[in-house]
Amino acid sequence: MKSVQEQLDILTSRVVDLHSREELEKKLTRSAETGKPLRIKLGADPSAPDIHLGHAVALKKLREFQDCGHTVVFIIGDFTGMIGDPSGKSKTRKSLSREEVLANAETYKEQVFKILDPEKTELRFNGEWFHPMTFEEVIRLSAKVTVAQMLQRDDFSKRFGANQPISLVEFLYPLVQGYDSVMVEADVELGGTDQLFNLLLGRELQKEEGQEPQVVMTMPLLEGLDGVQKMSKSLNNYVGISEAPKEMFGKLMSISDDLMWRYFSLVLGRTEAEVNTIRTGVESGELNPRKVKDELAQEIICQFYSPEEAKEASEEFTAVFAKGALPEDTPELHLDADIALLDLLADQNMVGSKGEGRRLIKQNAVKLDDAAIQDAQRILTAGQTGILKVGKRRFLKLI
Repeated sequence: MKSVQEQLDILTSRVVDLHSREELEKKLTRSAETGKPLRIKLGADPSAPDIHLGHAVALKKLREFQDCGHTVVFIIGDFTGMIGDPSGKSKTRKSLSREEVLANAETYKEQVFKILDPEKTELRFNGEWFHPMTFEEVIRLSAKVTVAQMLQRDDFSKRFGANQPISLVEFLYPLVQGYDSVMVEADVELGGTDQLFNLLLGRELQKEEGQEPQVVMTMPLLEGLDGVQKMSKSLNNYVGISEAPKEMFGKLMSISDDLMWRYFSLVLGRTEAEVNTIRTGVESGELNPRKVKDELAQEIICQFYSPEEAKEASEEFTAVFAKGALPEDTPELHLDADIALLDLLADQNMVGSKGEGRRLIKQNAVKLDDAAIQDAQRILTAGQTGILKVGKRRFLKLI
């Protein structure tokens, strides 16, 4: 059993906001004395089916709490997912249907246990307490927060000042998230830095209900593959933790050299001293940055797959991109009739949509036998042969 000080050192590493360290130490001390684990809350709205490395930053912190003997309460927002979290958004977010939310929630249940210990995890759906609520109960809950308080939130304040619409539903979202903390009696709540307002509101609601307020802990937001915006499926700059190892590896090798230090720290949990040692080696020329990034990608993949699969992904990447070989599992297709290029790309799932296909063609990212295709209206004729390539990682062999 780790001492309180050892737990504090582990649990507060890489944290941005902490309200407060003194309260966390007090809770950890009481837990050690009574033998009762703390309840650590994280909520996630299943707005997309994939959990990605951005989510993994907070999930790994939850695992650290579990390794210190505490219980994680992972709340899947089957109710809040239908509202849509407005945090950090400059416009009203599209809500999802209950069917979409529930379908995504099923995949979340499978994916979180790639990181969390199921024996120390309490999985809850906030529809448990929100679906049965009466309108009277909603009004009474709403009376606990003022409009002035809501407008203190940066994104709401900016939209209000710019005369952009803010729906009442969006005002309710932080209230609903905060009430989750009351219902599960959270001792600590984790979230991204863009969640700070919502997490602090949870503290206030707990006080209103006579509970000891939760400690609030925010984690850094991991930049996506573009190195600019936070990792997001909607921005297509993400690495999903359930993607095939070869796909994960190719994406991770595409990040910039400057960005990989963030991944060492936030995804692998390396200490600042460890990261600085590797960085110094690269800057001095003692370490090859490509080899360092390769090792980073393999180590990340090992968290979700076997070392053998990570090594295989690395070897194939080298063969394909350094030596010009084709991936072993390149699909083959015989064209027995003429077909529009955009239709073919969409039918073979080489692009997410025809719009994406047009954009990639415009960027010279669609090639046939290494020659860029510049005509989005191109028709491929029956019997066409060659290697069709989209971007750096998607291939189709026409035979």
